[in-house]
Amino acid sequence: MDRYAVVGHPVEHSRSPHIHHLFALQTGQDMDYGRLLAPLDGFAATVREFAAAGGRGCNVTMPFKHEAWTLARRHTPRARRAGAANTLRFDAEGWWADNTDGVGLVRDITLHAAVPLAGARLLLVGAGGAAAGVLGPLLEAGVAELLLANRTLARAEALVASHADLARDHGVRLSCVALAELPELRQRVAAGGEGGGFDVLVNSSPTSLTAGGPPVPAGLLRPGALALDMVYGPAARPFLAWARAQGAVGRDGLGMLVEQAAESFLDWRGLRPETAAVLAGLRAEVDRLP
Repeated sequence: MDRYAVVGHPVEHSRSPHIHHLFALQTGQDMDYGRLLAPLDGFAATVREFAAAGGRGCNVTMPFKHEAWTLARRHTPRARRAGAANTLRFDAEGWWADNTDGVGLVRDITLHAAVPLAGARLLLVGAGGAAAGVLGPLLEAGVAELLLANRTLARAEALVASHADLARDHGVRLSCVALAELPELRQRVAAGGEGGGFDVLVNSSPTSLTAGGPPVPAGLLRPGALALDMVYGPAARPFLAWARAQGAVGRDGLGMLVEQAAESFLDWRGLRPETAAVLAGLRAEVDRLP
């Protein structure tokens, strides 16, 4: 039986084993998927030990995605551009790394939320590893404009610079702004400028996990816009309530979780599982949480 695992710190909360178990049953794959708790200073040793014991690959959660990238000899273009990996495959010719977060987000938005990204105006909040993982696929999805907002402007500028060529190749207006400047942008939207607001908001910042309140001021979204937080479960509920108060459609990161897992499964097994039923089952479980 081929062995896989999710590696993180913490990791006991991860729903990845359940998701991949369902994928394996659906596709008839003989595989086992577990959890590996890695010490904060022992990620590399944990993964090497797992691979040496016969593991075929692993998913990687925070805070190890950048370190996972450095362990691999080969990288997909999207992992190379992000500088971070959430999927490792242990091949005889060398470890191989991918980043499936961005394609998972795009597939969830376009397939499950049924929101087209082509031609959309998108506001991406945060410039950390989560944003780095999704920025490239969002640009490739054909958005018309993407504004990256972050507390520290220099970090946002660096991420924009690293994706400037991709934005140019896909005809996307890519820029960045400090979060402190968003109230001024809101005033322009209220005055009828800026195209009437954003069509999609993606929050990749940790505000929902730190009880930091809404990531951006009210008034930046057009009516009916999609507001998605990468966090899921009870932690995302204040964000979803805020989105509804803006007249937007709120969505959490559960669909992204399932879709990025499906992409990892494709990396390992060469098969893309169906995700709709898996997501529906997880949604029912998560919505019952207190």
